[in-house]
Amino acid sequence: MPSTSLKAAAAAVCLGLLAACSLSGARSATRPASGVSAPAHPAQADTVLLISIDAFRADYLDLGITPNLSRLADEGVRAQWMTPSYPALTFPNHYTLVTGLRPDHHGIVHNTMADPALGGFRAADRNAVADGRWWGGEPIWVTAEKQGVRSASWAWPGSAAAIGGIRPTRWKGYDESVSAMQRIDEVLGWLDAPPEARPRLVTVYFEQLDKAGHDHGPDSPQVRRTLAEIDSVIGHLRDRLAERGTLDRTDLLIVSDHGMAAVGPGRAIAVEDMVPVEDATVVSIGQSIGVAPKPGREAVAARRLLGRHAQYDCWRKEALPARWKYGTNPRIPPIVCQMHEGWDALPRADVERRSPRATRGSHGFDPSLPSMRALFIARGPSFRPGVQLPAFDNVDVYPLLAQLLGVVPAANDGELAPLLPALREAAPAR
Repeated sequence: MPSTSLKAAAAAVCLGLLAACSLSGARSATRPASGVSAPAHPAQADTVLLISIDAFRADYLDLGITPNLSRLADEGVRAQWMTPSYPALTFPNHYTLVTGLRPDHHGIVHNTMADPALGGFRAADRNAVADGRWWGGEPIWVTAEKQGVRSASWAWPGSAAAIGGIRPTRWKGYDESVSAMQRIDEVLGWLDAPPEARPRLVTVYFEQLDKAGHDHGPDSPQVRRTLAEIDSVIGHLRDRLAERGTLDRTDLLIVSDHGMAAVGPGRAIAVEDMVPVEDATVVSIGQSIGVAPKPGREAVAARRLLGRHAQYDCWRKEALPARWKYGTNPRIPPIVCQMHEGWDALPRADVERRSPRATRGSHGFDPSLPSMRALFIARGPSFRPGVQLPAFDNVDVYPLLAQLLGVVPAANDGELAPLLPALREAAPAR
């Protein structure tokens, strides 16, 4: 851990940068890039392949319906779980995984947000998603490309934007019409390229499980069926790598961004009932609710919102629970309300459209909840077999990726230390 004086110096740098930059800029990380001393790479993998299965809750691995994922975990490393960053949403956490920065520092503070200079951001808005000005920090593919390591990405959030003017060498934008199996086959094609064109880092995103969980709930037959389908894709990948003779030269990491909780019938409230539209603008909805009081209505909105309620709690952004490490970024609205587990807050029209008898699923709840726990599995030449790691924070994945690739990490909030027991010992010098 950094010393107190180093933390103070880093904080001073952060404040200076924040004052000097536009509101759309990301804050600096609180941890220096040098990080923790790590073992030298014993037999550097030809490829580092990072796959995200959106909304794969950590305990899904114990259901007995994912034999291929379980085999990879047995052959390599499994974490008890990985703790998401706040808020436990898709875009903030996918970008945290590849930058090692909390959302408060990289600037993707929600799936839906606003910036005075850039306007509005929604995860479904392809123009906003492709605008590099939204994306602070340095994702691992930029770190790699800057240091001469070729990268590729299939729809990982952030990879469609030129961040610092740099994209992966090869990238595909999000397209839900392309199945997980088709994506993996395309990635295998990238890896079949001649050495001078082959990527060493590949990131891949699967959204199908998240959709099944939202539509039907985490305990539904549809989720179990989708788990089995994704597991078969992972088995296909393993088999094709083995056929090519590259399985044992590939560091394969399979992660998720968050888990999924059940939202029972009738467990949604209208944001208009939380605060009237004449008093405030609701910037973000769902589970982490961002509220911007209107000029002259600040006191009224605060009296209405702040404190504990039956289905949610609200704070001024600067008073949010410290364990969330959230609340300093200028894109975070002045008041943040957190829904209790199993409750959603949506526009009234959406609440009224919901079936009164249907169970759904949601995430974005307190990251410390068991239902929000994320998956981490790793297998390859860099990893010890049969290791189970204690739970760790998802900011630690970025320094691990940098270590596997042999590149110098950018400043980040993560630590390599929690993952060192999973890495093989250094090979003797030759």
